[in-house]
Amino acid sequence: MKRRTPAGPAGAVAPGSRITMIGGGIAGLASAALLARDGYRVTLLEKQESVGGRAGEWAQDGFRFDTGPSWYLMPEVFDHFFRLLGTTAAEQLDLRVLDPGYRVFFEDGSAPVDVRRERRLNEELFERLEPGAGDRLGAYLDSARKTYELAKRHFLYTSFASVRPLLTAEVLRGGPKLARLLLESLDTWAGRHVSDPRLRQILGYPAVFLGSAPKLAPSMYHLMSHLDLADGVLYPQGGFTRLIRAIAGLAEGHGARIITGVEATAILTERSGTKARAFGVRYRDAAGAEHTLAADAVVSAADLHHTETALLPRHLQSYPERYWRRRVPGPGAVLLMLGVEGALPELAHHSLMFTADWDANFAAIFGRPTKVPEPASIYVCRPSATDPSAAPPGHENLFVLVPVPADPVLGAGGVGGTGSERVERLADTVIGQIADWAGIPDLASRIRLRRTVGPADFARDFNSWRGGVLGPAHTLRQSAFLRGSNKSRRVEGLFYAGGTTIPGIGLPMCLISAEILLKRLRGDITTAALPEPLEASGGAGQGSPADVKAAR
Repeated sequence: MKRRTPAGPAGAVAPGSRITMIGGGIAGLASAALLARDGYRVTLLEKQESVGGRAGEWAQDGFRFDTGPSWYLMPEVFDHFFRLLGTTAAEQLDLRVLDPGYRVFFEDGSAPVDVRRERRLNEELFERLEPGAGDRLGAYLDSARKTYELAKRHFLYTSFASVRPLLTAEVLRGGPKLARLLLESLDTWAGRHVSDPRLRQILGYPAVFLGSAPKLAPSMYHLMSHLDLADGVLYPQGGFTRLIRAIAGLAEGHGARIITGVEATAILTERSGTKARAFGVRYRDAAGAEHTLAADAVVSAADLHHTETALLPRHLQSYPERYWRRRVPGPGAVLLMLGVEGALPELAHHSLMFTADWDANFAAIFGRPTKVPEPASIYVCRPSATDPSAAPPGHENLFVLVPVPADPVLGAGGVGGTGSERVERLADTVIGQIADWAGIPDLASRIRLRRTVGPADFARDFNSWRGGVLGPAHTLRQSAFLRGSNKSRRVEGLFYAGGTTIPGIGLPMCLISAEILLKRLRGDITTAALPEPLEASGGAGQGSPADVKAAR
């Protein structure tokens, strides 16, 4: 039986249409919230028992851990998203400014340095470590700010459905510089401004936020330094799951229905003229029973590789397995969640530990063959430095991320040392590294709670491509319009959102991804962010529970 999608602008999906969404991570929740406010009838299916995806939470013995993202950058993106929904970040979150934004430790034993909340103080830091570098950092950050503003106006909020809106005087005038920023690596660009290895590492590290390496990421991404060296780093009290709860609440408040503990097993399609059209999703509940949920359009905010290769038949895949064989995955990760007795003032809220052989570290992760770096450059988060709810009185909470190759064979984690042998051995090594580099010789003996997570966990829990923690790396061939599209080329009415599609990796990018999705459904090819607050473009609004039940 042919199913009719409500009419709308050419290529669009009209408000009032039934939207079935797959994946309740931040991108799925943000998409559900925006679409429901715009009048779409949204039902979201989430595999886990709780929403959040990688931005989850684990609590035990009075300790509470964010299990994923922990950096609150690009605050204006969060502010804009909340204002679209008729509220503000200030109303939804209790945000604290971190000062220092983060602390950096170096393998060579030189004194750790603090990156501060004020640009002026960071310019003074660079000047102390390398005479003349303060002024050069100023020029670097000026360029980063201009590039960031250009990206927001023309590249971040577009679906690249048409090139016409990109052909502005500003973009064309900046063409030569844009070409250079795309073709030259971030590492080379940073090296033009500073020579001290420590400073080059500070300027190159933002590549890791993009699931990439300084020598792989285009220098366009030096714009990231504007975010931490000039814009500052924030933290939401209660952790990042507070952000997830806020967005989920807004989605439901605007009428979206969220169903957890159900796993999508297929995107249902039928022939429509010369093309296929998505008309629903088949899913399995906790008891193993199969159900179908009808839809006028389907949105998958799950991992793009999983969506394409597991939920669609081969002949309808826009991104089949051969496509992924040519892609560069971002890193995998071994995570440590440690409950520690006593204070740890040696560590800031965010601490980075950089190895001396920077190139070898990234080559181990991105080269061929891959291997676990020894030692590894690691990230340590101590949220209990800012948030008393993260640990019991007299204790500290440490979340440690160790970048490793994206490879599920490295194994899974566990509680109390029960993970796979390779994961637990690496965890022991990293605990020793933190103790040594930060000057906490009794760290291991003070650990009262320990949990590890490995690449196999990411593959199992989040259907993550190759067990990666972030998604495809931001290389030249995997950025902007060369990244995965948010619309299927082979199935009408099938759309994508999240870090594995445009615009890319990170919480702010996932919020922008949701907005780009809405623009795609509206047939909106503009490049600017939508006006605030979001005004519904029409339609009868979200359906009642009876409507949703009837569609199942």
